Amino acid sequence: MLPAAAVFHFPWELNSGALQEGESVRVFGRLACYQPEESRATLSAHHASAEHNVMVHTLFVEPFNPIIGAQYIVLGEIEKAEGVGVMVRARVLNCVDGVNTALLQKAINVQRSFFRERNCKRGDATGSGSS
Repeated sequence: MLPAAAVFHFPWELNSGALQEGESVRVFGRLACYQPEESRATLSAHHASAEHNVMVHTLFVEPFNPIIGAQYIVLGEIEKAEGVGVMVRARVLNCVDGVNTALLQKAINVQRSFFRERNCKRGDATGSGSS
């Protein structure tokens, strides 16, 4: 059985505690650091005048050619790591340098609004049929 489709999350949402271990996620950020001996990378993103970091376990996507400072999108699962907190175990790690991240954030927000509206309409349709 395939895992559920991964939902885009912003880097600043990963450490909020709302995500469960093993949950599939998509996240983006600029590659700030890569430690091949530990199979770890750090992605960073700015939001609300703060820098947010996401630790990425890269064992399943190695070897790859890290470009420090480039934009990456990661598809993987949430895992809790001692001393690190929340980490994403990468299944896919793509360099997407040149992507307009402001536009990507806007698209993610529009997609979330669409899904919320669709789910509300489904709830209304289900609720009205049982009256």
